[in-house]
Amino acid sequence: MHRVLVIDVGGTHVKFIATGHKTPRKFPSGPTMAPPRMVAEVKRLTADWKYDVISIGYPGVVKKNRVVKKPRNLGSGWIGFDFRAAFGRPVKLINDAAMQALGSYRGGLMLFLGLGTGLGSALIADGVVIPLELAHLSYKHATYEDYVGFCGMKRLGKKKWRKYVVDVTTRFVAALEPDDVVLGGGGVKHLKRLPKRCRRGENSNAFLGGFRLWTEQGKRNR
Repeated sequence: MHRVLVIDVGGTHVKFIATGHKTPRKFPSGPTMAPPRMVAEVKRLTADWKYDVISIGYPGVVKKNRVVKKPRNLGSGWIGFDFRAAFGRPVKLINDAAMQALGSYRGGLMLFLGLGTGLGSALIADGVVIPLELAHLSYKHATYEDYVGFCGMKRLGKKKWRKYVVDVTTRFVAALEPDDVVLGGGGVKHLKRLPKRCRRGENSNAFLGGFRLWTEQGKRNR
């Protein structure tokens, strides 16, 4: 069995955990963080951990195990970066929302929405992960991310932000007709109640999704 290091790259923090450990570690990220610094910090902070393979959840578009689009909330240099060479171990790269969705999945057609620095989104259909890029679609006077991400919360205040979360979620549910809806990300803790038909996703599910990538359940989601 592989010993897995799971890395969840976010716009605010990079969080990670490995097989056999219970407490994640983290460090700040932000708009200037580039891949070499991320790799160096992870290596430094996991020097006392042992792992054979790595899963990375990336906040952007991933295709064929490579980053293909620059992240909105991080620095440059991510497109085409060779994580396997940088870490010296096999790496599976997946969109961060898709990774948390995989860890939250219970069956059927599930919609995952991650309320964080931006808006993460993914579908899982009968076990197959389908990453989505809903965050930057037009909504009101900007994009969905501008209303339900942390920037929207700060600009609008929590009361209005909560109303937009309900409206956005209702729109996506009506369009996609999922069997199950999971709201995850750090923004969930600021909701007094969840929109109808939704359940709360735990942030730790991102790590579970990363572990699942190296099991039979994850082989369909490469």
